[in-house]
Amino acid sequence: MKIAHSPESQHFLHVDCITQNRPASSFPWQKKKDGSAILQNFSLSLKQDERVGLVGCSGCGKSTLLKAILGLEPLTGGMIYCEGKRVQPGSVASLLWYRQRVQYLPQDPVSSLPPMQKVKDILNEPLNRLRNTKKDAIYLRNALEQVELSHHVLDKSIAQLSGGQAQRVALARALIIKPDYLLADEPVSGLDLPLREQIKTLLLNVAKENNMGLLMVSHDISILVGLCERMLIMADGQIIEDRPTAEIIHSPHHQHTRQLLDAVPELSLPVGNDG
Repeated sequence: MKIAHSPESQHFLHVDCITQNRPASSFPWQKKKDGSAILQNFSLSLKQDERVGLVGCSGCGKSTLLKAILGLEPLTGGMIYCEGKRVQPGSVASLLWYRQRVQYLPQDPVSSLPPMQKVKDILNEPLNRLRNTKKDAIYLRNALEQVELSHHVLDKSIAQLSGGQAQRVALARALIIKPDYLLADEPVSGLDLPLREQIKTLLLNVAKENNMGLLMVSHDISILVGLCERMLIMADGQIIEDRPTAEIIHSPHHQHTRQLLDAVPELSLPVGNDG
């Protein structure tokens, strides 16, 4: 007899009809009322081995969606699943299993990482917290080599590094526990063009080498071309296009997508690239 599987168990990550309202804002003497919905009955499924780009203008709901998937804030409605197991905001201990499988790459590591903390301590922190272990210098050196950084930065603080170096340290920190999936929130937006391309290539290589899934958020569609096989176009809290990247680039269905493409007129898909 064939067993029917629920949608949330067929994909690595499944966002099931979630709703997330804006925080209610009112003066003490005013009657409180619910904030409007940023996301409403929003659903999305992501496979473990695919690289997905999520692009949209500021305020469209990209960051809200990432926070929801990370389990950082309670949802107004709906559920998030990781391989069929529900993800709910809670204590560090209750989400330990999830943090071991899904990691986050921030937009601005210079401000999100402790500026005076040494790189070796930053790399050891997730190992201590999630794996209950501390690795030797050779293991940390290997982690840095994966992101093309010299081991000489181990004894430096984040404040002593360039923006590109700090982003590589943030990536090494996310990868050091060997997660199954990486959520990246505009990780190259603060870098100049050559560094953007370097980090983009690095993410592609790391994802392939580790068979790691990737959801990369950007407001710039060109950053995702050549990196992500599948592209999601988001507007006003909804996914308006969800197709292979090549199809969207060559034949956009939605006017908003055409506007995003027009913003980068020199954009072209690399020959022979499926992303």
